[in-house]
Amino acid sequence: MTIEGRDDTAQARIRLGMVGGGEGAFIGAVHRIAARLDDHYQFVAGALSSTPEKAMRSGAALGLDPKRTYGDFEEMARRERRLKDGIEAVAIVTPNHMHAPAAAAFLKAGIHVICDKPLTTTLKEAKKLAALAEKSGLVFCVTHNYTGYPLVRQAREMVRAGELGEIRVVQVEYPQDWLTENLEATGQKQAEWRTDPARSGGGGCIGDIGTHAYNLADFVAGQQVAELSAELTTFVKGRRLDDNVQVMLRYANGARGLLWASQVAPGNENGLQLRVYGDRGGLHWRQDNPNYLYFTPFGKPTQILTRGGAGAIAAANRVTRIPSGHPEGYLEAFATIYTEAAAAIRAARTGAKVDPAVNFPTVDDGVKGLAFIEAALQSSRRNGAWTKLG
Repeated sequence: MTIEGRDDTAQARIRLGMVGGGEGAFIGAVHRIAARLDDHYQFVAGALSSTPEKAMRSGAALGLDPKRTYGDFEEMARRERRLKDGIEAVAIVTPNHMHAPAAAAFLKAGIHVICDKPLTTTLKEAKKLAALAEKSGLVFCVTHNYTGYPLVRQAREMVRAGELGEIRVVQVEYPQDWLTENLEATGQKQAEWRTDPARSGGGGCIGDIGTHAYNLADFVAGQQVAELSAELTTFVKGRRLDDNVQVMLRYANGARGLLWASQVAPGNENGLQLRVYGDRGGLHWRQDNPNYLYFTPFGKPTQILTRGGAGAIAAANRVTRIPSGHPEGYLEAFATIYTEAAAAIRAARTGAKVDPAVNFPTVDDGVKGLAFIEAALQSSRRNGAWTKLG
């Protein structure tokens, strides 16, 4: 992926910092790979752990200058703001409860934000952060990375072009099995914070992967959810947050939807998949085989569309890196989000307009995710009562 039409200054790599993502953190490494894959960022500073000693070790292991390895994000925001070569953007990859305070600190310092999902732990907090981001005029990207797959982009454009007709049914699921047992009781880092309400928020599975499923359906189907009926279940004894989610969706256009997310479904790894059906045809895409999109016009044989192959459209081709037949997957999709954000950050350097084709999840998508989580929590507490999204 390339960005053209800018001078050398505008094209220079974006100086990137990171909050969280130190030793033992899976998602921090993913963000760093994604940022470097298309060569748009240079990782130069970090507050990589809430423990200063661990932060320094992590910075040293990643080759950061010790002077730009910080013990906390507030110090990092203050000092980087004053540096001539200070960071232009920050990636926030902490547990959920630290997203809002860290993002706010860097927005106030005039630094663009790339934040992991969910945006915050409450809808009220998310709306407050969105207002701050809008006031700042800075780029705010939320890494719903599954929207970066080329054939997800293709599916979205096919829906918008009317190839499926009027949308009637949306089905999305994201099953995993890694929390089938009480893994958090062993002290496993990823399980331990994700099942802790103080750090994860009110939702467990629904916040961790349910928001990804919801965002994918929203991105592709393009329909507004009017209300939902949810059942959130905790199957593992002693667990404090949900580990299985079943949600029925009613869309404003009359369509109906079904979302299932589970972290206690043995035999499933990251089984995200989406089906969208209209009165003229249907689409089916699976994240574990992302280079294929199945399109069935009503009354005709199913067509298999391939990434980079015959039938691929401009929206998919612009985020395709390698020839068809070579697998392109999770890390590349994640990198697409970083590259799209880079286009917006570079445009901000010169005050240029962002190419309309650039597409990445924003703070508004993050707010949508929290509205979904809170409506589902409210519905489940009321035995699945139909609940409007806030």
